Amino acid sequence: MLSHSTSCCVVGGGPGGVMLALLLARKGIPVTLIEQHKSFNRSFRGEVFHSSIMEIVDELGLINKLFEIPHTKIYSAKIDSPHGSIVLDFTTLRSKFPHLTTMSQSQFLEFIVSEATKYDHFKYIMGAKVVELLNEDNKINGVKIQKDGEFHEIRSILTVAADGRNSTISKLSNVSPTELTKPIDIIWFRLPRHSTEPEYMFNRSNHSNQLNMLACVNRGDYWQIGMFIPKGSFKEIRIKGMENLHRALYELVPEFSDRISSLKNWDQLSVLSASSSRLKQWYLPNLLFIGDAAHTMSPLGAVGINYAIQDAVVVANVLSAPLKSGHVSLKDLARVQKQRELPTKIIQAYQGVMQKQIIDPILKDKNSSIGFKLVKRFNFLRKLIVILVTSGFKRVRVQ
Repeated sequence: MLSHSTSCCVVGGGPGGVMLALLLARKGIPVTLIEQHKSFNRSFRGEVFHSSIMEIVDELGLINKLFEIPHTKIYSAKIDSPHGSIVLDFTTLRSKFPHLTTMSQSQFLEFIVSEATKYDHFKYIMGAKVVELLNEDNKINGVKIQKDGEFHEIRSILTVAADGRNSTISKLSNVSPTELTKPIDIIWFRLPRHSTEPEYMFNRSNHSNQLNMLACVNRGDYWQIGMFIPKGSFKEIRIKGMENLHRALYELVPEFSDRISSLKNWDQLSVLSASSSRLKQWYLPNLLFIGDAAHTMSPLGAVGINYAIQDAVVVANVLSAPLKSGHVSLKDLARVQKQRELPTKIIQAYQGVMQKQIIDPILKDKNSSIGFKLVKRFNFLRKLIVILVTSGFKRVRVQ
């Protein structure tokens, strides 16, 4: 039988969920991780890891083992637009890891879980769907899961919702976030990368086509590319045909002209709706939301993984003692939100300004971007962006 009791039940095997499970297990706290997919071996869009994550892994003594996973270190990002170019230099960071790191998220998750399995207090259940919250005396006392057609109960002192922007736990608990930015769509696809091409990641935009802005991330032997489009416009793009998409790419990235034709059918592309939102209150009695379940991030800066893992570290730091005592109060949960809410608000405010001042004018084909011009002119703004994106308003440390 899978039914059992534990101190903490973490729902969602994303970066924040697996990191929290590891941190609690190494403190001797019984923890069960529940993931609805049967394995981590699937496609992820978010595969950029910031310096603050590397510092956290280093504090756990695992950085050398992590770097055995194939990865790429990115030391700068270039942003090209009709108004000129901006280079964000990550080597200016006061960090042991002054760079971004790209690696397979599935391999990262497998690595963290493999480390957690070394502790007797850790359990994990793959391929399990949460179907109900166990509610007694207006307190959440765990979850009911369905696995292989059978139902099981996981009872816990604390349940942590780390199940992403489409959180099942949010729906079951009837909480919903406040939308902070207008949603946009992103077309994701890959193109081969030649070994002689630049190591950096870059964004590029122009005003000559509806398909006029994209981001390219160096993933070693391929470029992971996200093309920003107005919300709901993908249907129109498909009607215009693959050749129209090819023409837009020839204009935006002429250096890729030798491989654009490798995009032959729409199955090679996927569309993700992206927006920024945040819960007003991140907790209910015995229930806590972290990561995208508490605050979804826009794709600007690729900070989602970064902030989810920082949430996990703060949860472990603040709630380990209450969990060991057998009781987690609303005051304890409020302490987590208090520590993480301001950094989250700051990065989301930054993302909102950047979307309004840079992305929206480009998507609306307006040849004006005050924000871009200011960042291009003032070096201190570029340094501030690097710090905000890679480290956040306040660094967190493993205790």
